[in-house]
Amino acid sequence: MGLSLPALLTVALALLAGATVQSLVGLGLGLVAAPVVALVDPGLLPEVTLWLACTYPVVTLATERSGIDWDGLAWSMPTRVVGTVLGVAAVAYLSSRLLAVVVAVMVLVAVALTWRAVRIPLNRGTLMTAGLVSGLSGTATSIGGPPLAILYQHRPPQQIRTTMAVYFGVGAALSLVGLGIAGQLEMDRFLLALALSPVLLLGAWLGVVLRPRLPEARVRPAVLLVCATSAAVLLVRTLVG
Repeated sequence: MGLSLPALLTVALALLAGATVQSLVGLGLGLVAAPVVALVDPGLLPEVTLWLACTYPVVTLATERSGIDWDGLAWSMPTRVVGTVLGVAAVAYLSSRLLAVVVAVMVLVAVALTWRAVRIPLNRGTLMTAGLVSGLSGTATSIGGPPLAILYQHRPPQQIRTTMAVYFGVGAALSLVGLGIAGQLEMDRFLLALALSPVLLLGAWLGVVLRPRLPEARVRPAVLLVCATSAAVLLVRTLVG
């Protein structure tokens, strides 16, 4: 597949870390892994992380399914479809550097505002907006979780994990369909994702083991920290690269 053994191990370790973080706080697989994958081989994005993001929620929902906010998903998913279409168009016609900078700055501003001062209401309007932005950024940059995670940061940890799992699974599938229709999917990327998928199981198990050590009160700061870190890495990688 064109990757050396050290490169393959680096990607696997990044996926292991991302899967563990996502098992703990509800997101993190693409956020942690995407910057590392981009450093190893930018051509692997967004396909490899999208295939894995489509698979990992199945692992999460196999162990816990209660607490899913179906009403919230019903309002965010339709606009995620629209955002996916915009994301496919953005990949084809716009500068990837510009897209990455815009997404990173938006996430950092949202985290800064909601850390202490602002509490974004969880309602139809904000859910629809988050779905739109998430669809666009997830398809174009592989980082689509922060918009919805910021909305759910004040909800119980289990609801964050299970709701985000459904959202990530369906959202990644939509992005893959959009890229497939646009003729931007490659078989070798799918095979690489398939070969790396066992790493997700190990990360899910590690997350379950570590959950008792993460008090509920620290889940919200952890969610925001993951969002901010991923955005900062994306921004630095884009500006320096």
